[in-house]
Amino acid sequence: MSKYSRRKFLLYGSATLGTSLLLKACADTTTTTTTTTEEGGTSVSSGDTIKVGILHSLSGTMAISETTVVEAEQLAIKEINEAGGVLGKQIEAVIEDGASDWPTFAEKATKLIDQDQVVTVFGCWTSASRQAVLPVFESKNHMLWYPVQYEGQECSKNIFYTGAAPNQQIEPAVQWLIENKGREFFLVGSDYVFPRTANNIIKEQLKVLGGETVGEDYLPLGNTEVTSIITKIRTALPNGGVIFNSLNGDSNVAFFKQIQAAGLSPEQYPVMSVSIAEEEVRQIGVEYLKGHYAAWNYFQTVESPENSAFVDAFKAEYGANRVTNDPMEAAYIMVYLWKQAVEEAGSADDMEAVRLAAVGQQFNAPHGPVTMQPNHHISKTVRIGQVRDDGLFDIVFATDAPVDPVPWNQFVPETQGYACDWTDPNKGGKYRI
Repeated sequence: MSKYSRRKFLLYGSATLGTSLLLKACADTTTTTTTTTEEGGTSVSSGDTIKVGILHSLSGTMAISETTVVEAEQLAIKEINEAGGVLGKQIEAVIEDGASDWPTFAEKATKLIDQDQVVTVFGCWTSASRQAVLPVFESKNHMLWYPVQYEGQECSKNIFYTGAAPNQQIEPAVQWLIENKGREFFLVGSDYVFPRTANNIIKEQLKVLGGETVGEDYLPLGNTEVTSIITKIRTALPNGGVIFNSLNGDSNVAFFKQIQAAGLSPEQYPVMSVSIAEEEVRQIGVEYLKGHYAAWNYFQTVESPENSAFVDAFKAEYGANRVTNDPMEAAYIMVYLWKQAVEEAGSADDMEAVRLAAVGQQFNAPHGPVTMQPNHHISKTVRIGQVRDDGLFDIVFATDAPVDPVPWNQFVPETQGYACDWTDPNKGGKYRI
C-alpha cells in the first residue's frame, strides 16, 4: 500500500441509561514491565504482552453508549490475540471507568500512562471528555485513539480520530434534510462543546443553503426535563419541520418519549440524530424512534462481507440479541489500524514511529474502506438511515465512495486559516473551543 512520507507531522491541538456492563477479560495476564519517558513518549516493555488502555464511561449518563464501545474494542483485541497478537506478543487491556465525569477521565488517563504504563489508549466519547484528557496526552507526548464523531476544530499529533468529521456526518445530513424534509430547523442538543459547535456549523450551513434556524435549545448532560423544549418546538414549528438532535445520554430517553406523547410524528416532525444509533434504539425502545433518522458512516444493515463477519463475531461474543453501531465499528477498526501501524513501525513502544506509520494505513472496515489521512482522521463513507420496525436502520442515502475529512470552517469564512490547516499537517496549528 502507498504510504505518506515519513516525516514528523507537527499537528498540535486543542460526542445512556447509566448501567454498567460486566466486561469480559480478553487478554493474557502475563506480567509486563514498562517504563515511560515523558519527553519522548516512549515506553520500553518486556515479557509476552503489550499493554493498552481502554478509557470509557462504564457508569453514569454516558454508559448506555460507551459500554458497547468497550466491548467492540475488546472484540478486536481478542481477534488479534487469537491470530497471533502484535509482533508476536499478546495485547493486554487495562480498562478504566471515566464515569461520565470529565475530571475523572483526566485522572484515569494519567493513571494509565504513568502507573499502568500502557503504550496507547483507546477512549472517550464526548468532546468534553476528549478535551479533558487532551492536555494529559500532549504533555506526556502519548497517544489516544478516539472513535466518535465530533465537531472538528482540533488537530493533535497525539490523537487519532476514527469517528466522523463534520463534513462526514453533520453537513451531509443537513444537505439531505434540506433536499428531502424541509428548510425550517429546530436545533436541540446537550449543553457541551460538541452540540453547541455542531449547531453553529448547521446555522451557518443553513444560511448558505437557504434554510432557516427557527429555534435552538440545550439541556445539561443527564437532564431529562424536556417538556419546555417540546413546547418551544411546537411554537416555533406549528405546521411541522425538521428537528436536528445532538442530545447525548439519558436526555434522549425522555426526549423521544415526550416527542411521541406530544403527537409530533416523524412524518410531520422528522428528527435527525447524530448520537442515536442501534444500541440507543434498542434501549430507549423502537416504538419511540420508528420513522426518525440518524446520520452515521456505519449501520448494522450495511451489506458487505466485512460487516457480516463483524456482526456475526460480535453476536457470538456478546449475545444473539445484541446490535452493532457506528461508534462500535469505529472503535473496532481503530484497534486494527493501531496494530497495523505498530507492525509497520516494528515496535509498540516507539510512539513516534507508530504515529508516523499510522498515517496512510488502510483497512477494509465493516462500513467500507478507510485510510488514515495526514490530519489523523480517516476517510469514511457517509450514510443516513431511518429507524424501522426491528430497531435497525434502512439506509436511505449513502455516498458513492469514502469522503475525505475537511475543516468544518468551510461555512464560517472568518475562521479559515485560524484552525489547523488540515491540507498541510506541517503547518500545525491550535484551535480550542
